[in-house]
Amino acid sequence: MRITKSIVDKIEPPKDRDQAFYRDDQLKGFAVRVTASGIKSFIVEKLISHKVRRITLGRYGELTVEQARKEAQKLLGKIACGVDPIAEKQSAKASIVTLAEVFQDYLNARKSLKPKTLYDYKNTMRIAFTEWKNKPLLSITKDKITKHHEKLGQNNGTAYANQAMRLLRALFNFAAGQYEDAAGRSLITENPVKRLSQARAWYRIERRQTFIKSHELAAWTQGVMALQNETLRDYLLLILFTGLRRQEAAQLQWNQVDLKAKTLTISDTKNRQSHTLPLLDYLHNLLTLRKQVSTSEYVFSGPGKGGYIIEPRKQMAKVIEAIGIQFTVHDLRRTFITIAESLDIPAYALKRLLNHKMGGDVTAGYIILDVERLRKPMQMISDFISQRMVLKEPSVIQLMKEGMVKF
Repeated sequence: MRITKSIVDKIEPPKDRDQAFYRDDQLKGFAVRVTASGIKSFIVEKLISHKVRRITLGRYGELTVEQARKEAQKLLGKIACGVDPIAEKQSAKASIVTLAEVFQDYLNARKSLKPKTLYDYKNTMRIAFTEWKNKPLLSITKDKITKHHEKLGQNNGTAYANQAMRLLRALFNFAAGQYEDAAGRSLITENPVKRLSQARAWYRIERRQTFIKSHELAAWTQGVMALQNETLRDYLLLILFTGLRRQEAAQLQWNQVDLKAKTLTISDTKNRQSHTLPLLDYLHNLLTLRKQVSTSEYVFSGPGKGGYIIEPRKQMAKVIEAIGIQFTVHDLRRTFITIAESLDIPAYALKRLLNHKMGGDVTAGYIILDVERLRKPMQMISDFISQRMVLKEPSVIQLMKEGMVKF
């Protein structure tokens, strides 16, 4: 039959299936589809790249029969010439995809991002790329990137500028594998952020090298032990004696601490590898005392939304002012590392203590260091710290054991 207005008007919704098709016998591939709910649409069906593909032209009412027939003739003509209209449409859509859309697709693909990373990414998009987020990705050129990087460096800081551009680089790399033209070629032929490397325009950021020096440990301990916030005090001591990252220590839960086996385990680490450390006497005593009075699932509980400690900067500033030693929480991890290196702890043991990936080291892949083999190097580090953190005789450790210093 030839599809006409009168025929389309007479078509009734199917009662025994979801949809039915009425095909034109004069223009092969042109048809009307009607759903069980009564919606009538014009379609084109044709073999494209060895598969029967169905393309919707539009709904009846929005298109007349003759308008739909003319659109069908155009599409069928393209297909006859070897053009894939579906791929062509996808290519056109991909060519105008915005930075915000790419970012959302990127987040959807990377479902395993840690909450902190996800927060940082969203914050960077909101602040660094406010003016770009609704622009087509392909409109972001090398020159624009160079100028914006310089602007961010001046207004937001050099480290922030580099961080923002690293995220943009990741989004372009993702888009290169995600969006293609009608021929299946990537729309991103070259990552424009590469210009920063080619022009040596990345800001040089000196890595922080600050740590608590050996001769400063006694004064540092005196300042920390004077804190009225016992949770903060114990939190800082734990990081100093273990080298844990600050979030790992802050989010430590009691089910990760085995006081009987004298170990603690961090399961959600930066490199996603479980990290178990031995608890030596100092920390074992500290955590035992905390456990006796704890009413939270977190070792270092806090009033914040997460339920764990959030760095009280004002109290940290008081310690710094009192002892005259500048330090950050991450400086304590660097102090642990510096002490370990000074004691000639074997490289593989040190990496395991810090939960660093072994990288491409083939030999390291065959070395299994269990927690008990880490007790000796941990004892060496603990002894070194303990000997230098004495306030007044007797030592802090002895005071703890005798219950004179309460946690």
